[in-house]
Amino acid sequence: MRYTPAGLPALNMRLEHESQVSEVGQSRQVKVAVKAVAFGAIAERLAKQALGSVWRFTGFLANAPQGKTVTFHIQEFSQD
Repeated sequence: MRYTPAGLPALNMRLEHESQVSEVGQSRQVKVAVKAVAFGAIAERLAKQALGSVWRFTGFLANAPQGKTVTFHIQEFSQD
């Protein structure tokens, strides 16, 4: 947990997803990791969750301040 210059709680993290999907009739293993950030009450709630637990997140994607990577901004989450 960190705090913005305005004193707002912020939590930087990495979300990981792994699943199997069917593509062109073939089973394919899919894995992805994406940078994520949460602010305010959402950050405080997330900081209390166990690492490696399974959640469903909603939010939006945006370029990082330097514009070279994508960051997922978490607006809500729930137990999957």
